[in-house]
Amino acid sequence: MPHSAARSKAVLVTGCSTGIGKAIAARLAGAGWTVYATARKPETLEDLKASGCRTLALDVNDEASMQAAVSAVEDAHGAVGVLINNAGYSQSGAVESVPLSRVRAQFETNVFGLIRMCQLVLPGMRRQGWGRIVNMGSMGGKLTFPGGGIYHASKYAVEALSDALRFEVRGFGVDVVLIQPGLIRSRFSATAGVAIDAVQADAGPYREFNTAVAKASRDVYETGLLARLGGEPERVAATIEKVLRSARPKARYAVTPSARLMMTQRALMGDGMWDRFLRSNFPSPGAGS
Repeated sequence: MPHSAARSKAVLVTGCSTGIGKAIAARLAGAGWTVYATARKPETLEDLKASGCRTLALDVNDEASMQAAVSAVEDAHGAVGVLINNAGYSQSGAVESVPLSRVRAQFETNVFGLIRMCQLVLPGMRRQGWGRIVNMGSMGGKLTFPGGGIYHASKYAVEALSDALRFEVRGFGVDVVLIQPGLIRSRFSATAGVAIDAVQADAGPYREFNTAVAKASRDVYETGLLARLGGEPERVAATIEKVLRSARPKARYAVTPSARLMMTQRALMGDGMWDRFLRSNFPSPGAGS
């Protein structure tokens, strides 16, 4: 068992109803960690409960919900030993066409909820002199695809927050790690498609472009090079187990070959070359009009 009597190593995972979060909770529970799997609708977590997880309701858009979940773990163990900020989704669409209410909703979940969860668990981690915060980033925090500006902006924010937090809390015995999954075959692409469909009615001159982006978002998970270089949610879960067992975890973990390939490609290309690459793969709104 990877637990110490002196320090809580209880794991709190957000966004466990499907995909990566569900795989993380199941794997860590199976490896002997005390895992609190959470979701907005705890009834979606029954299979994880059967796998040995403890379950809680947690909505990262709701202050009372976040406080209650953290308090439940602290009441049982003294502190949240490991926080895995997994909750998130993708809002696609040309920047001009996305209603500001949807932009705010994207940041509430992907950024503000993540910040608040860190703020809530850190006092307990500092008291015990140990903790791990694992933030779910993205290769989309290092590069940007057309039609993904809102989502990418949220993941760039997670990059910056993780870098700052890693420096600020290391002296208290807390490690901050960023996970960059790359292409993971889960319900994520379907959710992104729903999010872009919701802005289509008001897309105006971006309607055809948004349709193309939605199709590309779905297709990339099924065909093409990135699909072959992707992976299953369990691959992310295995990486996180490695992080938790490491005495000195790295700052970042790129999980799949798709993440390493695309981030390297972007780093090697200048802006002009990158834009030409994108124009060969995406329609340009307004071109020729």
